[in-house]
Amino acid sequence: MVPLLLVLLLALILFGAGFALKALWWVAIILLVVWLLGFVIRPAASGGRRSRWYRW
Repeated sequence: MVPLLLVLLLALILFGAGFALKALWWVAIILLVVWLLGFVIRPAASGGRRSRWYRW
């Protein structure tokens, strides 16, 4: 009975980790797209130059 519970617990942990990693990949892809769009869509600075789109 204990080995069966350990196998089920291991499967549950691996499924949870797989789902979390897949969700993190989607977040990383979305952030990459936003970051790349920031290079394309940059507001013009006061001197007519292109400025950074972020504040830090």
